[in-house]
Amino acid sequence: MRQDTLEPSVTSRYREAGVDIDAGDALVRAIAPLARSTARPGASPELGGFGGLFDLAQTRFRDPILVAATDGVGTKLQLLAQSGRHRVAGIDLVAMCVNDLVVQGAEPLFFLDYYASAKLVPEQAKEVIAGIAEGCCEAGCALIGGESAEMPDHYRPGDYDLAGFAVGAVERAWRLPRSDIAAGDVLLGLTSSGIHANGFSLVRKIVREQHLDLADPAPFAPEQSLADALLIPTRIYVRSLLRLLGRSDVVKAIAHITGGGLIDNLPRVLPEGVVARIDADAWRAPPVFTWLYEAGRLRPEEMLRTFNCGIGMVLVVVAEYADAALDYLSEQGQTACYLGELIPGDGPSRVRVDGMDD
Repeated sequence: MRQDTLEPSVTSRYREAGVDIDAGDALVRAIAPLARSTARPGASPELGGFGGLFDLAQTRFRDPILVAATDGVGTKLQLLAQSGRHRVAGIDLVAMCVNDLVVQGAEPLFFLDYYASAKLVPEQAKEVIAGIAEGCCEAGCALIGGESAEMPDHYRPGDYDLAGFAVGAVERAWRLPRSDIAAGDVLLGLTSSGIHANGFSLVRKIVREQHLDLADPAPFAPEQSLADALLIPTRIYVRSLLRLLGRSDVVKAIAHITGGGLIDNLPRVLPEGVVARIDADAWRAPPVFTWLYEAGRLRPEEMLRTFNCGIGMVLVVVAEYADAALDYLSEQGQTACYLGELIPGDGPSRVRVDGMDD
């Protein structure tokens, strides 16, 4: 169709149907500086093309394997949107993806996002993208593209959804988990910043059952609102873990503790023939988890399969270097603790938590 034959009424009819192309174009222009702030070797992000570009030859990798991850924010997004914490939603989105890359030894290289809503609210969308750019800067990856979609009648007014896509690289010889994991290896835990972005369907149910509002004081931290206490951004562990991995071959495996908790996630990196023995007294879960446990009338195992319970990452390390690894992680700003060890064993239960009351 020739451009000079396109009548203004054609595009206005699309706007009447609920999709504003001009608003989408304006958003791309508004967030372009945010994308440029995430530039790194291999990428100089410029939004607006049909696809994002990344030049792997500009990186230091010699024999790389690419690692990809995709994730969302789950139903935490409803509480974030309700409380206006759109920037946290963007940080969470990046964190959930890049933390899945680093556990395989991979350095995050670039990120793309998908933002969908019933109607595009430019300031809200810009806040989300600002959070994504902040997360990308923290993880050292470039925001090289994304997509925003207006879908009237598909989403409820005011709701939006997010998905993220991250790609990283690891030298072929350094990828995790290693093949020499064995009984006697030590388990180290890195603390979480809070609930992160898993288990919020149950969190929302407990909040409703307790007849609480997000603006109310948190029952477990009355100096904070419930929103401030529940909706802390997910911790991004990438830089400290990459520095540890780059210094030595102490780390044999890393598990990201997301949905499924310690019980389901740790076995994903363990070979047959070993069981993770964890000391329940090795760390103290933050007060939010005690409140969820008591207010939700949950069993201990249910807690450990639903929430991270204060542990966001678990490292499997060579026993003789465990203390040095703890010291180095502390120097990098992480709070780490000795969780337990791997012992000989097999069967359906690959994680044994000693000292856990039922």
